[in-house]
Amino acid sequence: MKGYLIALDAGTTSVRAMLFDVEEGKFVFSMQQEVGQSFPQSGWVEQDAEEIYFKSAYVVSRCVASVGADRILGMGIANQRETVVIWDRETGEPLAPAIVWQCRRTGEYCAKIPPAMQKKIREKTGLPVDAYFSASKIRWLLDEVPAARDSMRRGRLCAGTVDSYLIYKFTEGKRFVTDYTNASRTMLFDLKTLDWDDELLAYFGIARSVLPQALPCDGRMGEANFNGVRFPITGVAGDQQAALFGQACLTEGDGKITYGTGLFQLFNTGKRCVRSESGLITTIGYALGGEVVYALEGSAFNAGSGVQWLRDELGFLSSSAESETLACSVPDTGGVFFVPAFTGLGAPHWSSDARGLLCGITRGTTKAHIVRAVLESIAYSARELGDCMQKDSGICLREIKCDGGASANNFLMQFQADVLGISVNRPVEREGTALGAALLCGCALGLISEAEVPRRRKAERIFVPQGEGERYEKLYRGYLKAVARTLYKP
Repeated sequence: MKGYLIALDAGTTSVRAMLFDVEEGKFVFSMQQEVGQSFPQSGWVEQDAEEIYFKSAYVVSRCVASVGADRILGMGIANQRETVVIWDRETGEPLAPAIVWQCRRTGEYCAKIPPAMQKKIREKTGLPVDAYFSASKIRWLLDEVPAARDSMRRGRLCAGTVDSYLIYKFTEGKRFVTDYTNASRTMLFDLKTLDWDDELLAYFGIARSVLPQALPCDGRMGEANFNGVRFPITGVAGDQQAALFGQACLTEGDGKITYGTGLFQLFNTGKRCVRSESGLITTIGYALGGEVVYALEGSAFNAGSGVQWLRDELGFLSSSAESETLACSVPDTGGVFFVPAFTGLGAPHWSSDARGLLCGITRGTTKAHIVRAVLESIAYSARELGDCMQKDSGICLREIKCDGGASANNFLMQFQADVLGISVNRPVEREGTALGAALLCGCALGLISEAEVPRRRKAERIFVPQGEGERYEKLYRGYLKAVARTLYKP
């Protein structure tokens, strides 16, 4: 009898469950539900954890019903990473809204952490001190939510990323676990010992009992129960690490870019835990078969959000896809540059004060020039991160694999290849995050070997550099000058 795996992708704006046919190596069914966000104050972003769970349970149950319970072999999970959920260990009820990775409420707290402690955090966790990561979010909840403090005193508080909350709920409270990749995004996890660090826990005032057990991606996370239907949960990773695996970036020097609301670029450094001197993140790529693979990561907070801004706020586009047509209608931007710093700049600058910039406008500037400038800015961000990765690792990028919504934009992908000076490889299956969760699950269950993974990823189109390298270097330098203006403080 044919068997299937469920890949649950619990993202920031939606949850999606996809049914993976192990034999055919493709997805055969998908169900998605949007998840709301709230913005109670400027810079704050929250979500309802129960909404995430109920909608996740719904899409998973639809996958089960589509083929029959006896055909489900297991479920892998990929999730938005740094978002924090706190809940009561006995009741399973959330004690506060989830604080989303985009939330900047703890920026001032992070800025006051002494330089010596910031250095120690960076050395142990590979992360710069920033409100992006989970530790300061947990601290804020303990400070501001009395029920959280009371629950921690009584040994009943659970604090985790979305994966750990979903696994807890799916296993009826029997399992409180996470995987190494999600743990590595908290500012509390030591990349060498692969465990929560007691010194960092003490500094943030977080009891070890509050945090989940950290396991490799292929660890047996528990057994899900859907109305009496039981199947193993394994193959768990943060969304960007899952995409790294789904894109078959399995050897040192392989890199991928996911184009979504933000831009996330990961670069496989193999068994080397490379410490960045350029403002990048050192993280765990994946942990499988008893081995840990490390990666360098650069996160640009805004990428596709720039296109959304053109469409929703400025009314320049009726659909995001229209941006390609408009960008191609002009030969260049007419000297216009755009820096998408709507919520500050992420790697390698880590400036929460930076704001978006549109410069070089003349009386002859049209909306087509501005649309093209917004798309070009995405490619420039990736170039800046790629340069940092090569400098830190001493390894040359050979090719970039791409996924995410904006990877469908042919203009952007060709411009990306021209700016990087290397080929950009776009797969047939654009849902790299879900594919990674499915493949990790299959490997964990012994249904797929790691050696098979590259064959499971099929290229749809490869974009090769076509333009004059000197021209693109000049354009890139112009973009860097624009970035410098956003960082300037009078």
